[in-house]
Amino acid sequence: MITLRPRRSLGWSYSIAAAALVLPLLAVELWVLDPTGSWPVVAVTAAIVFALMCLGWVAYRRTRVSVSRQGIVERGFFGATTVVAARDVAKVLRIQLYRPNSLETTEELFVVCRGGRGRFRMRGRFWDAASMDLVARTLDVEEVTRPDPVTLAELRESDPGLLYWFERRALMA
Repeated sequence: MITLRPRRSLGWSYSIAAAALVLPLLAVELWVLDPTGSWPVVAVTAAIVFALMCLGWVAYRRTRVSVSRQGIVERGFFGATTVVAARDVAKVLRIQLYRPNSLETTEELFVVCRGGRGRFRMRGRFWDAASMDLVARTLDVEEVTRPDPVTLAELRESDPGLLYWFERRALMA
């Protein structure tokens, strides 16, 4: 069994972005409430924000995917565990997907069941190519790579079963 984890650099990037957002807000709260002597409110707010950031960090660190010849076990960010048996897997599909409002693409790996629906997905923003290669190799099923990059709208039209439920609907018609 091989255990894979998301990119480590991602956790630091999100932590720095969250700190850059939260620290100025706490400073403003302290500045606005200080004349009234409400520093305990600021302290409680800071403690709650710190606790939430710690919970997010722990959830990120516990996220993992275990792959073997028997299938895939995914422990997601929110703690849900998903199991995909190897007997249900028909193929592994690799797609270059355009990022929203950009000409840049990210590689996406979809594990597709016999019914044509996506059972497991690895986004290139979170997982590196070596991890995707390991999944494809370990499952030992047909691997299909689409030659041309596609947009989310094109993928929604051609293969809606690969996408998460919230991606299947366009926000603007």
